Amino acid sequence: MLELNRISAGYGKQTVLDGISVDFEKGKLTSIIGVNGCGKSTLLKAILGILPLSGGEIFIDGENLLTISRNEIAKKIAYLSQGKNIPDMTVEQMVLHGRFPFLSYPRRYSSHDREVAIKAMETVGVAEFARKPLYSLSGGMRQNAYIAMALAQDTDYILLDEPTTYLDIAHQLDLMRILRKLADSGKGIVTVMHDLPIAFDFSDKLTVMSNGKIIAYGTPSEICKSHIVEDIFGVKIKQVQKGKYLYEY
Repeated sequence: MLELNRISAGYGKQTVLDGISVDFEKGKLTSIIGVNGCGKSTLLKAILGILPLSGGEIFIDGENLLTISRNEIAKKIAYLSQGKNIPDMTVEQMVLHGRFPFLSYPRRYSSHDREVAIKAMETVGVAEFARKPLYSLSGGMRQNAYIAMALAQDTDYILLDEPTTYLDIAHQLDLMRILRKLADSGKGIVTVMHDLPIAFDFSDKLTVMSNGKIIAYGTPSEICKSHIVEDIFGVKIKQVQKGKYLYEY
């Protein structure tokens, strides 16, 4: 379990996260939702140590992350940021980057590293593009290749910052199905989402943020019934059938 205990963080003297406590479980897909600027992306960076904490503690499977090196954290948590550059390399070369935390001097990939990368590419459906330049793929396939890189990192947890941004609806759904399968296989998936119905449809739990705080946490059904979405976003979400949510006009 990834446990956040009253963490605070920010930029310089500006506090963005204020006393946040929440748990993210293995085998669950948790979406973090909230209006722009509420601290969603900052929360992911604080978990990873990219942004230092000004208060609180984070534990992963009972181990305090402050006592773990960045390389060891990378063996436990994979992270896909928002707005990634497209490197000039093949899909396979990029996916192999996920093996970096496990390489020792002289940093050469072993046959095991390559097997892990191939399996990751097969899992997300990009194995046939292994030798193609990353830039030659469609936006949806390119995002799947990034997911494969995270899978090759072989971590228990994967954190993603708005992974469906810039994808058309078909590729958004394809990507969320992949994340759903990864959670069902035992990985802890934590993703920042801006599309509310998709977040509700695919998530086990929803974390609702506002002004650097968590103001609600629960199942999609619980969050839907609480009317917190209407209060925060000014829109209504309704459940039309089990596991299916839509905006209510």
